[in-house]
Amino acid sequence: MILLQFLDVIILILGILSFGYQALYFVVGFLARPVTYPDAPEDKHYAVLISARNEQAVIGNLVKSLKNQTYPSRLVDIWVVADNCTDQTAQVCRDLGCHVLERFNKEQVGKGYALKYMLNHIRGEGLDQVYDAYFIFDADNIVDKNYVSEMNKAFNQGFDAVTSYRNSTNTSENWVSAGSALWFIFQSRLLNSGRSVLGNNGWIGGTGFMFSRKVMERNAGWKFHLITEDVEFTMDCILNGDHIGYCHTAVFYDEQPVSFKQSWDQRVRWSKGFLQVFRYYGLSLIRWAVKERDLSAVDFSLTICPFMIISLIRYGLSAVYSALGYVSWQSQAASLSTYGLTLLMTIVGFILLAAFVCILERKKIQASDKELVAYCLSFPFFMLSYVPIAFVAIFAKSQWKPIVHKGMPTSQAARMEA
Repeated sequence: MILLQFLDVIILILGILSFGYQALYFVVGFLARPVTYPDAPEDKHYAVLISARNEQAVIGNLVKSLKNQTYPSRLVDIWVVADNCTDQTAQVCRDLGCHVLERFNKEQVGKGYALKYMLNHIRGEGLDQVYDAYFIFDADNIVDKNYVSEMNKAFNQGFDAVTSYRNSTNTSENWVSAGSALWFIFQSRLLNSGRSVLGNNGWIGGTGFMFSRKVMERNAGWKFHLITEDVEFTMDCILNGDHIGYCHTAVFYDEQPVSFKQSWDQRVRWSKGFLQVFRYYGLSLIRWAVKERDLSAVDFSLTICPFMIISLIRYGLSAVYSALGYVSWQSQAASLSTYGLTLLMTIVGFILLAAFVCILERKKIQASDKELVAYCLSFPFFMLSYVPIAFVAIFAKSQWKPIVHKGMPTSQAARMEA
């Protein structure tokens, strides 16, 4: 059938493009040294924005790491919105000297609404002209002591937004946390580093990034309320011609889900959010890529493209047409065998990718060699679980769900800060 052949061509083209641009960044990120930035005056005033919901167990570690920065503490103000909290998150942050707001709204739920509330307050108090830029962190994060200084160097190069190197606090806990951790390191060390070397825009991944006063003023604070507000923010920056930098020397850590169910729920939410972003921004991004010849727009169009859904539609139509007798089962089985070979190559590819990341970034990954071998072998199964997740996301309800964080011993947090 012509429709099936058309879908096969579309899948082939998208697959080649998706693999091609990632392979390019991979090679460039490996062969070229990550971009570093020259020393800059430490005179910018920054606001750190943290949205927290029942995070009393972990937020103290983040705040302490922010207060232990080499950057002048008088120029870093920490703002926390305790969003629909029922624990002592607000009091913990007050005791640590943060600016604390409490928000109770069960209708508008999610990080985007909390950030909007916080920035509206800052603007209402006239403090928006005090800050040169704004950092965003999740409550479970911890930052290296040089984090703000390194990001300040990047910001002084004229970027409108800057993202950073994402590591994890609990890589070695099990194969689920390791799967997330290795993927984030791959995105930072190779994809974003490759983008940076080539002069393309970086990809912002939810936390550990900053944006300028100009961007804040254009958005009248914060206007992004889709499930993946970070992806929506990135697309808006691209469509407004902003420059997004990547700072390899600014390292932060976050806590990954350790149960498969929590990871599943989180990634279903992300996949649903990607579908939302593609719906609202996909065509505009493609038009921008063509009009401006913007390689970053091409890159991000492919990133948010619902590749899995197109593949699932193709398989579904194949089954229907075969059942109705429009095509033979034999011809479709032959097609599936080709995809079977692709699946095998994908499994091997993911093992090699994980191994490559572990070797390249060995000093930064907190796990034993024996554990890393096991996690490299389990990595393909973690990544391939995105196939059913993409299907479930089509029908999933669009809602934010909290991830329970247990935190870490203070001694471990102190070692990471150092």
